[in-house]
Parts: sequence; C-alpha cells; structure tokens
Amino acid sequence: MKKLVLLAIVIFSVLAARATQEKMYIHLNNKTTLGAPISSTDSLYFSNDGATAYFKISGVEYQFPLNQIDSITFGPESQTIQIVYENESVNLINPLAFEGVDVAVDGANVVVNATTEVQDINFKLSGTTANGTFKTYTAKRYNLILDGLTITNPHGPAINIQSEKKTTFILTEGTTNTLTDGTTYAPAPNDEDQKGAIFCEAKLVFTGSGSLIVNGHGSDQHGICSDDEIEVLGGNITVASATKDGIHANDGLLMTGGNVQVSSSGDGIDADGGAIEISGGSITMQLPTADVKGLSCDSTLLITGGTINITMNGHQSKAIKNDQAMTLSGGTITIHTTGDAVLEASGSGFDPSYCTAIKSADVITLSGADITITSTGKAGKGISSDTDIVMTGGNVHVTTSGNGAVYTNTLGQPDAYVATCLTVDNNIQILGGSLTTSSSGTAGRGISVDNILTIGSAESSPTVQVTTTGARILVSGSGQNANYAEAKAVKADVDAVINNGIITISSADDGIKAENAIIINNGTLNILNSVEGIEAPFITFNGGNTHIKSSDDCVNATFGGDLMGNDGSLLTINAGYLMVNTTGGDGLDSNGNVLMTGGTVVVHGPPSQPEVGLDYNGTCTVNGGLLVVSGTNSNMTQAPGTGSAQYSLKITTNQAISATTLFHIQNASGADVLTFQPMRNYYSIVFSSSAIQSGQSYSVYTGGSSTGTVVDGLYTGGTYTGGTLRKTFTVSGKVTNVTF
Repeated sequence: MKKLVLLAIVIFSVLAARATQEKMYIHLNNKTTLGAPISSTDSLYFSNDGATAYFKISGVEYQFPLNQIDSITFGPESQTIQIVYENESVNLINPLAFEGVDVAVDGANVVVNATTEVQDINFKLSGTTANGTFKTYTAKRYNLILDGLTITNPHGPAINIQSEKKTTFILTEGTTNTLTDGTTYAPAPNDEDQKGAIFCEAKLVFTGSGSLIVNGHGSDQHGICSDDEIEVLGGNITVASATKDGIHANDGLLMTGGNVQVSSSGDGIDADGGAIEISGGSITMQLPTADVKGLSCDSTLLITGGTINITMNGHQSKAIKNDQAMTLSGGTITIHTTGDAVLEASGSGFDPSYCTAIKSADVITLSGADITITSTGKAGKGISSDTDIVMTGGNVHVTTSGNGAVYTNTLGQPDAYVATCLTVDNNIQILGGSLTTSSSGTAGRGISVDNILTIGSAESSPTVQVTTTGARILVSGSGQNANYAEAKAVKADVDAVINNGIITISSADDGIKAENAIIINNGTLNILNSVEGIEAPFITFNGGNTHIKSSDDCVNATFGGDLMGNDGSLLTINAGYLMVNTTGGDGLDSNGNVLMTGGTVVVHGPPSQPEVGLDYNGTCTVNGGLLVVSGTNSNMTQAPGTGSAQYSLKITTNQAISATTLFHIQNASGADVLTFQPMRNYYSIVFSSSAIQSGQSYSVYTGGSSTGTVVDGLYTGGTYTGGTLRKTFTVSGKVTNVTF
C-alpha cells in the first residue's frame, strides 16, 4: 500500500508539473541531483519488491535503488550543471544528465563526458577541495563558471580539459578562485596531455570580472596551458608560480581586456607558433630566471593598446621576443631588465647572448606605443632586431647602465660586447614620434646600425635625443696601437642620413659615426658634447641647422688611420647652417677634400695649436656660401684653396685677441661684411663670402660693438661702431693673406 501511495503521488506530481515545469529532478543520497525533461519522461514504476525505481526517459530505461533516492522535485529548464566541492566530496546538480551530459564523481574528482549537440552549456564550479580535480570531454563548446572555487590536485592538473572545442572560463564578479596542481603528476590514461595546473586541448577563453589565482607546482609544467589559442577578454588572472611558462598557448594569444599577472620560472606568456595580439587590459610579469622570455611567440606580435609591465632578472633573457614582424602601435609598455649578457662558446671563441628588453628576428615597427625601457645588466640591450626598426610614432625611452666587457670573439680576436639602446642587423628608420636614449655604462652606445640609419622625411619630423656618458674600454694593444671600445651615441656601419627632425646628442665619444657617409638634408641637429662630433669618409650638408661641440674634431671626413696624405674622403657643404665649437681639436677636418657650394658655416676653433679651425689634406674648394673660422696661431692654419670660385681671406695676428673682442670687416663704402665674436681667444680668422670681391678694398677692426642680432657669435643687421682699425687691404687673388 505504501508503495502504491508513493507511486500515485509521483504520477500526480508529474502530471501537475507538466503545465508549469520542464524538468524532473531526481535527488540522490550521494549529493547528486539528476534532471530529466518531463516531456521526454515516458514512465515511472517500481520493481515488485519495491527496492528499485525505473525511469523511462527518451525511450531509454534507467534504474535506481529506491534507498538511494532522497526525493523528486520539479523545476524549470536549465543548461547549467552545478558542481560544489565540499572537501572530499562533491555536491552535483546535473539538469542535462539524460541529455548527453554525464558527470562522474569519485570523491572530489569530477569527470565530464558530454556528447550533447547543445552548445554553450554551463558548468558552474564552486567550493573547496584539497584533493580533487575537474576534467572534461565534450563534443561542443561550453562555459566554465568559476564562482568561489578552490581546487588543489596533488596528483595533476586542477582543471584538465580534454575537449577539442572552445572552453570559456567565466570568472564571477566578486569571487576569488584558486587552482593548484601537484608537484608530481600521476600517469594520464591513454597518454593524454596534462601540461599545467589548467590544461586545455582546445581554444581557451577567459572573461568576467572575478579573480583567478593559479599556483603551478608541477615539475616541468606550465601554469595555464592550451594546445590551441588563448583569449583574455576579462578577469583578473594571477599565475603566482610555474616551473615552466606562466601561460603557454600553442597557437597564439589574443588579449582585449582583463588583468594578467605572471611569476614563473620559465617564460611569462609564450604563444608558441601562433601570433600575439594585445589591444587592451594589463599584463604584469616578474621573471627571475636566466634565458627566458616574458612575452614571446614564433609568429607576428601586435600591441595596439593596454598596459604591459615586465621585470626580467635573468641573464640573457628577453622581455618581449618574436620571430616575425612586430608592431607596437599603442598601449603603454614598461620593461626593466637586470640580467647580464652571457658568452656562449662558438668558433674560436665566444658569441655573446644579450639580455634584451624587446627583440625580434624580423622588422620592429614602433608606431604609437609609449615605451619605457631600463636595462642595468652588463651589456644589456634595449630594442634589437635581426633586420630593421621602423619608428613612425609613439614615445620611446631607453636607458642602459650596464658596463661593457672584453672577450674573445668567434674568430679568436679580442673584442668588446657593450650595452646598446637600439641595435639592428640592417636598417633603422626613425620617421616620427619621440625617441630618447641614455647609456651610462662603459662603452655603452645609443643607436647602432649595421647598415643605414635614416632620421625623418620630407613629411615627418621626429624628435631624437641620444646620450652616452660611459668611459671607453681598452680592447687590445697599448699606446698609439691601442684599440678601444668607445661610448658612441650613433654608429652606422654604412650611412647615417638626417632628412628632418630635432636631434640632440650628448656623447662621451663620437656623436655620429658612419663607415661610409653622413648626409644631413634638413632638420635640427645639436651635438652638445662629443669627442668627435660627426665622422665618416663622406660627409654632406644639404640643409638643416647643425650645432656641434667636441673635444676633438667637430666634423671629421676620414677613412681612419693616421695617413698625412689625401685619403680620398670628402666633406661637402651645399646648403644649410653649420656651427662647430671645438675645445681641443680641429673644427672642420678632412683627411681628403672639402667642397663648399652654399650655406653658412661658423667655426669656433680650438684654444691652442697645433689644432686649427680648418684642416684638410687634399683640396678645399669654396664656390659659394659664407665661411668664417676662428683659430690659433698655428703655422698649420689653412684657408680655402686657390681653385675656389669664391674669394677668401686669411687674417692672422701674433697677439691673441680676447674672446670678448669683436672682429669686424667692412668694405671701402663702410658696409658691414663681417662682424664676429669667437667663443675663445683667437689669433686668426679665415673668411669666405660672396661679399669679398677682387680688386676691392677692405678694412679690419677689432673691438667696438654692434646693434645687430647675434647667433653663435655671428652678427647680422644693425650697426657696428667704436672699433680699432687694424688693417686696410685690397683683394688681389682667390686667397688674400692679411697680417696685423
């Protein structure tokens, strides 16, 4: 009788529920609730002995011992499977139990086999276990809702996704979820992969606004790993530790939002063979290990937004690295590296491997990102490409302070490896934006190019500031045969071309050095401090406004060496404005020839002989422009050659003239030809201008004053008065020597 009453109640409830409810829920005593569609439930009956209940659902008969059924209730349709971990057990509500979603529970170990064709079903996970896991095999994409979940699996991954369909982690707002794997993984069935505290065979997506903490303890395992792509759309994800990569995505990484923090013994985020695209969110990494990467992939890398902050402490590590084109067009990137370069045996010596902030095997395009790099390790690199760097926009600040060192290179020869802010194996083009570099370590360099450096274009005007302050390093030899590595600001193994821009250089050694040519077409170049200002075999000024201060030669056209004869080098001045100020060398120096066809050149020569304001080994031809050179009482003082189309003056005196004393030339009509105030005491003035004409008479004055406008000691306009007449002479040849 009791059994019949129960059956009647159940049947009545089922019939009554059809009108308003869609699911019958079978509550079992083992904390499992199974949902069955009412519309698909054909019948419900008991065995003759009343010990077993039979449910026929969608034509399939299921049986349950009656003593395992706690109750049966009815409710609405649901596509959310709820899994609550309760230490060593699990409370399960599976509304899709008879629709292709099987959830097996063994203690706190949950395994899902879902053959349903329904997409985007939800698995809502919460609760805590210190000895459990969650594992899935699904036929369609689905969601994992983490709602205050803590899982520690001492024997493997905390979450193991064997599905080949997209899995989306939804981090519930206001919750913190913690996943921890074991140090040693138990063998997986059928040799399944299990590569981290979170492992996924398919595409892995993170979204929501809650927090996820991953503790990767597995030996030689990642923190979060997908054998497909990883997308971060939201959430606060912290990989607190990992023995390998913090986050590893086999087929790429896409990030549009969220916050990611990584601390790992391996790479921070490795997208492997896929691309990296970051347009939003924030990434923070703290990586202490040698020879690891922060953000890396073998494909393209694109950053258009977001905030990235990476600290690398290991030797020869790379903060951002990829193998194909890299584009940094937006966002804020801050990198701090402290690791040293490492010498790796190669050939007859060693090959240095550097700790580098940004490194690519292909072109690096800087087109809008705000980048700040600080490198303190020995011979650290800022931005390095195996091909080219192209900068069209953004703000880039690179600071290196690590010292250089001497080593034996692969050819068995003494060499030096040094810190460099920007370095490439081919070309650098700085066409826009703002670039600031500073290198303070011994022999540190600002910009180093194996081929051609180009700054600016007709349409673009970048701002470039390069500073080096480190001392030089003795590489080999001694005395006059000594070979040094020096702190050069800009070094190009072929050409350096300035088309436009505002360039400011302060160097402990050379300002700009090129092995072939330096060409200045336009822009503003200020070399505030240098040993050699600019040096190359071929130097050409076609325009622009250039100021150079050096302790040796300001402008040096040379092939190198100590040859006294004409080495074939050439300094050409066609247009523009050039002011040079040497405190110890020659103002303009060519080991070959000098050709001037136009422009204005102001030379403040050295303080003492034997150095001079103008020095050349070949010929000096001045066919146009204005040239004024102050100099010493050296017998090596030179004026332009007699082959010039324009007339020149070489005016000397045996008595030093104070730097506070003006030097003035006027023609027979009293018109101002030159009013000039050198920066230091002077004995000679070399002057060439179209105002000097053959057969005309000129007078030289010293002292007095001028109401004109003075720039770099050269006066224009105004009226000169009060000077002392020193000499009156007549121009009779292409070069007129005047002594007083």
